Amino acid sequence: MDKFFVICTVEKDIGQVIECLKPFREMDLKVDHIETRPSRTQPDACFDVFVECAGPAGDVLVRQLVKRLQPLTSSVGTHLVPWYPKTISDLDLSCRDTVMYGAAELTEDHPGYGDVDYMERRKEIAQLAFMYKEGNPIPRVEYTKEELKTWAIVFKHQTSLYPTHACKEFNEQFPKMFAECGYSENSIPQLEDVSNYLKACTGFELRPVAGWISSRDFLAALAFRVFPCTQYIRHSSSPKYTPEPDLCHELMGHAPLLADPRFAQFTQDIGQVSLGLSDEWVEKLSTLYWFTVEFGMCWEGKSAKACGAGLLSSCEELEVCVSETSVYRDFNCSQAVSQKYPLTGLQPFYYVAKSFDDMQTQLRYVIRM
Repeated sequence: MDKFFVICTVEKDIGQVIECLKPFREMDLKVDHIETRPSRTQPDACFDVFVECAGPAGDVLVRQLVKRLQPLTSSVGTHLVPWYPKTISDLDLSCRDTVMYGAAELTEDHPGYGDVDYMERRKEIAQLAFMYKEGNPIPRVEYTKEELKTWAIVFKHQTSLYPTHACKEFNEQFPKMFAECGYSENSIPQLEDVSNYLKACTGFELRPVAGWISSRDFLAALAFRVFPCTQYIRHSSSPKYTPEPDLCHELMGHAPLLADPRFAQFTQDIGQVSLGLSDEWVEKLSTLYWFTVEFGMCWEGKSAKACGAGLLSSCEELEVCVSETSVYRDFNCSQAVSQKYPLTGLQPFYYVAKSFDDMQTQLRYVIRM
C-alpha cells in the first residue's frame, strides 16, 4: 500500500496543532504517524506538523485535503511515497511479478521463440520461483544434457577471457567459487550453494525469480542484500547470446563480484537509496545500475577492465569492450543517471571508473543532490 506525507506549518500553539489534524479525521484518512518539530523557517514561532498517511493518494483526495488545510496553516505540502518492502519477508510480495519474459510468451526476436519444449521447460522452472518463500532453501534444478551443453559452451569461452578482460576483483573471487560452489565446465552450480557462499562472504543472498521483474522491485531487493536470479538457461540454438538475464548471466556475471565487499556495498547502496523514491528517480538509479553493475568498467593502469555482469557473461561483448574500437567515458555518476542506452545489442560506449571506491563516492554525491 502506498503512503503519502503532509507537512503543515502552524503557530506554536497546541490548539492550532489540533485544528490542523481535524481534516484528517473528517476525511477518514488512516494516519500512521504524527510528529511536530520546530519550524525550519520560523523555529521560535511555529511548528512543522508531519503527518504520515497509509493508502492510495489520488489527486482529487490530495487536493481536497490541501484545500481544507490551507485556512488552518501558513503553509502545506504533500509527498507521495510508493509502497516498498519494510522487511526481507516483504520480498515475497514484490519479487513474484515479472514484466518481461519468464514464463510468458517470448517475442519473435528471442532465440527460443516458437520452441514449445523450451517454453514448457521455462514454465516448469519459473514455477519453482513463484512458490519460493524467503528463508526457505532455494529449490534445486536438475538440468538437462542440452542445458549442460549450453552452459559448457559459455563457461569455456568466458573463462578463457577472464584473466585478461575482467577486473582484478573478479579474478580474485571467481576461482574460489570452483571449490566452494561447484563451478565447472561440466556442472551448473545450484543457486542455494552459491547463495550460502555469498552470505558467508558479504551477507548477500540469491533469490529465485521467474523472469525480469520491475526496476523498483529489483532495486528494493538489493537494499536487503538479496539478489533476484533466474534459474533457466538461454536457448541452445544461441548459446553466445541472450536478450534477457539467464543463469549464465547471474552466476558468471553477477555472483563473483557479490563476494567482493566493496562491490557488494555499492550494489546494496543503490538499492537502499531507491526505497520510496519517485518513479523518475527509480529510473535514474536503474540507469546508474545499468552503467555500473551491468556494463561498468574500471581502469587498471592504462587498461579498462570489465566489472559489469552484462559484459562478463556476454561472449561477444566481453571481447568488444576491451578492444581498440571501444569508446570509453570517464565515469560520471551525475551524467550516467540520465544517459540513454539500448536494452539489447552492443553498448555504444562504456563508463570507466577509477575504482569501486570512485563509484561509491560519486553515488553518495548524487544522493545529496
